[in-house]
Parts: sequence; C-alpha cells; structure tokens
Amino acid sequence: MDIKSLVKLTSRAWSLNILAALHEGVPGRQAPLLAATCAGRTSFSASLDHLIKMGLLEKNPGHGHPLRPEFRLTPSGTLAAETASRITKAVPKDTQFALLRRSWTVPVLALTQTPRRFSEIRSGLVPITDRALSKSLHQLEEIEWLKRDIDVSRRVPHPTYRAVNTGIEVTRAVALAI
Repeated sequence: MDIKSLVKLTSRAWSLNILAALHEGVPGRQAPLLAATCAGRTSFSASLDHLIKMGLLEKNPGHGHPLRPEFRLTPSGTLAAETASRITKAVPKDTQFALLRRSWTVPVLALTQTPRRFSEIRSGLVPITDRALSKSLHQLEEIEWLKRDIDVSRRVPHPTYRAVNTGIEVTRAVALAI
C-alpha cells in the first residue's frame, strides 16, 4: 500500500475496523459489521460509503434484501483488508485503540519508521496542515508511540520523530511501499 492510498483509507473513522472485520470473517451485512466494530450508525455509513467509492467494497449482486444489502471485498479490498487486520491487531483494544480512528495517526506512524523531521513528514502527507501534523505528533508522543529526539550536533538544533513501542508495530503492520 502506498502513502496516498493509506491517507485516503484512514480519512474515515471506521474504515480500518470495517475492513479488518470483513477480513476476519464477519458477514458483510450492516448489522453484523456494526456489532463487530461498535461504531455509531452515521459514522459507520459514511465509512462504508467511503470504502465503496474507493473501490474496496461492493454490493454482493443477487444477495440480501435491497434495503439490507450484503457487501463483499473487491480484489484490491482484499489486500487493504489484510493490512487493516494487521494494523488493528497491533494495537490492544483499550483506550489507545481509539487513536487509530483519527485521520492522521496511521499515516504519520507509517512515515516514521526511520527518524524524520517535521518537514519530511509534512511533505510525505501532502494534504496535511501544520496544525494537524503538530497535533498528531504531540498525541502520539504523549502515549509513547512516537519518540522525539533533538539533534544538537548542528548549529541549529532540530527535532526528529520516529515510531517506538506500539507505534513501530503499527508501522510494521502497514508495510508501506516507499
């Protein structure tokens, strides 16, 4: 998976959870998926529509009632679902798991497998704002998924960021194609 696809995939809160649930064998109907993800109906529907527009899910032709359709993974959706499953398994289901549903958490971690400067991360995540990146870095550093090191060997010291602990597990699960 490339970084642009990852950014687009994680832009909806429940996309990773829906794909992971389908990968683990949850039936592709709305009620079982809602139960498996514990999502609210509105945000779940938005995430489901987003996955359909991305071409990762499709309605299963000939199955289900028109008002209660069944969904299935497309070939590209199958690959994305494998990645989503690895990512969700890398984070224990506790209070920190909610951080995976934030738009920039997974893409930021994916880019920080090796130490990176703020500007390098920003240029890798083209649509991100400075404020959104700063907030994401701060949140990840606070829960110790990211480590901030300051290089003082140069005339102007500069910080670098790298994934650690659970953050490095998420980074490995993404297996970003750079």
